[in-house]
Amino acid sequence: MMNTLKNLFRQKTPAERPMDPQVAAAALLVEAALSDGVYVNIESDMIAEILLEAFKFDADKADAVLAEGEALAEEAVGSHQFTKHVKKLPIAERISIIEGLYRVALADGEKSDIEDAYIRHVASLLHIDDISRAQARQAAEKRIADAS
Repeated sequence: MMNTLKNLFRQKTPAERPMDPQVAAAALLVEAALSDGVYVNIESDMIAEILLEAFKFDADKADAVLAEGEALAEEAVGSHQFTKHVKKLPIAERISIIEGLYRVALADGEKSDIEDAYIRHVASLLHIDDISRAQARQAAEKRIADAS
């Protein structure tokens, strides 16, 4: 009973509060960029581009959602707090997010085992099967190669 009272009056962090699945997706994209310990401008630019494409945002909305996602990712203790919201999106959008995670991971020109492990973990939490995840990775690699 005492724990129930403590939890009732405990201040929830922003990441623990209900959130828009698109903001949660932005936070996952930022976490992917942060997972190798380096967050560079090319990665944040890629995240903004992914938000524009995936959710049909205008530039101002994408920048606002990205800023909110960055703030949430900074205080995050794990990806589950975001994936539980992103799971509300249709499967096609979740697969698009996985492709976006790969695009962010590859944006700096280096493949990282840490980033790949993070994306595999997030894909499983979003109930994305290995075949769809592999296809998303191939699509991301093709887009990065075509852009070069």
